[in-house]
Amino acid sequence: MKIAFTTEDKVHINSHFGWAKTIEVYEVSPEGYRFYQTLTFDGDLKEDGNEDKLLPKLDALKDCTIVYVSAIGGSAAARLIKNKITPVKAHSEEEEIQSVLNKLVETLKGNPPPWLRKALQQKSPALEELEEALV
Repeated sequence: MKIAFTTEDKVHINSHFGWAKTIEVYEVSPEGYRFYQTLTFDGDLKEDGNEDKLLPKLDALKDCTIVYVSAIGGSAAARLIKNKITPVKAHSEEEEIQSVLNKLVETLKGNPPPWLRKALQQKSPALEELEEALV
């Protein structure tokens, strides 16, 4: 599955979703993770009330299962969820992408919590195969 992180420094989850100029995307499985791509966005992203700025992000993230953010507005969160992408707020802007990736891999090896199982079901047509691999 693809997991995205809003970031200013490519190390920490330290960018507001709507304002993010950089989003790092990784492929994650029970076997590990690997960098997939960096998404970049231009323009005046801090303009509040400009819902059009979200469209390129929503389109770029359409294959992602989860996006980790430091903060997110209600409208953006609702639009992600409508597109079957689960937004997750980082514990702090000091939380590191690599740490979250390591925890996700370990979680996928074991028994994922209900929120993660739901996110996987929304994105994966072959969830039964994934669950068999997790057992």
